Amino acid sequence: MKDNTAPDYLKLHVTGELERRVCELERLLARCTICPRDCLNNRLVNEIAACYSGRLPVVSSYTPHFGEEPALVGKHGAGNIFFGNCNLRCVYCQNFQISQTHKEQIKNEVTHERLAEMMLELQARGCHNINFVSPTHFAPQMARAVLIAAEKGLRLPIVYNTNAYDSVEVLRLLDNVVNIYLPDLKYADSSAGYEYS
Repeated sequence: MKDNTAPDYLKLHVTGELERRVCELERLLARCTICPRDCLNNRLVNEIAACYSGRLPVVSSYTPHFGEEPALVGKHGAGNIFFGNCNLRCVYCQNFQISQTHKEQIKNEVTHERLAEMMLELQARGCHNINFVSPTHFAPQMARAVLIAAEKGLRLPIVYNTNAYDSVEVLRLLDNVVNIYLPDLKYADSSAGYEYS
């Protein structure tokens, strides 16, 4: 019997489409256009972009989390992975200590393989999903880690908990890799966005 509950990234993985999309996302790092800032830095050789990020992802922490929307938390929590750094500079940021302290966050760089292990650990702890918090500037690295984790048995839905300053091209490539989008819509007026973020 066909499993209709399996996350779509598993279907993409079987056909090779997940690998193709991961490679396409990584290509965008060579002249970084991961977000609308379009820095054009070569993050593949660790040129630091406006988000203060290079080639490897920065993970400030990961844990079963019970402070998200109830539908995501369930009985065992959302499997939150908090990325460090950010592509915005919101003056009111609730995660300032991890989003705007890039000099301190560099010690939290991890390999794609380690990020995949974190996902598998959260799955083993009974989390209902993998909830990437502030993933925009690490979308290619996130996708690569999902591919690695899928090969090792990851079966949880992926939540993309974003500040919503995302590239349309990146969002298209993440279609069906990500199962749930959780954008924080901040402004209806772009002039306010330029002033406060």
